[in-house]
Amino acid sequence: MGTFIEGLVETRTAAGSWEASAVDLYDFDLGKAVYERECLFGYGGRLGVERPLFDARGRPEDACAEVPHEDELNHSHSYATWAEIAAVDWDAPLCDRPDGNRLGLWSPGPDGELVLDDVIWAPVAVLDAAEELFGADLFPYEWPPGGEVRLDGAVYRPVVYTAGMFVPPDGDWAPLWTSMRALAEQYGNENVRLVVWFG
Repeated sequence: MGTFIEGLVETRTAAGSWEASAVDLYDFDLGKAVYERECLFGYGGRLGVERPLFDARGRPEDACAEVPHEDELNHSHSYATWAEIAAVDWDAPLCDRPDGNRLGLWSPGPDGELVLDDVIWAPVAVLDAAEELFGADLFPYEWPPGGEVRLDGAVYRPVVYTAGMFVPPDGDWAPLWTSMRALAEQYGNENVRLVVWFG
């Protein structure tokens, strides 16, 4: 079955208390969002992200009543205000070195320049080509600086993960960010907060 991400967006009243808004994560069909939740909230671990953006902060002490407390069904809470989300550098590295098992797949874009098309598990054919090219059986993070493999019209390079690779500005999370931004225009950036948990 797996674990699903759940959550809601709160707004802070003039009196300082947090209330649930009409914005619920369920409405955005984010489902399991395995890689996204690891990059954002540190939950999952499949990628091995070292510095998630809002890592396992816990349930806010002043959370609204609609945010469940920690139990077997609702756990691993975290949160972020719109001010924090709006200030994120989506291209900042989340790890200190490239991944050992995945590669960036680069393809020609509309103008002919290479653009990152996907981050994939390293194909055996690419690893075999890398061994022939570099003279040793190496993990992607061991490839020499600037090392890449060109195969079947694509270019494969080691990648240091960024949040933008898995949570791009125009991706699945964009409608949620748009909703939070609209609330922030009404309440202020520090007074709009996303709270998530897993179950």
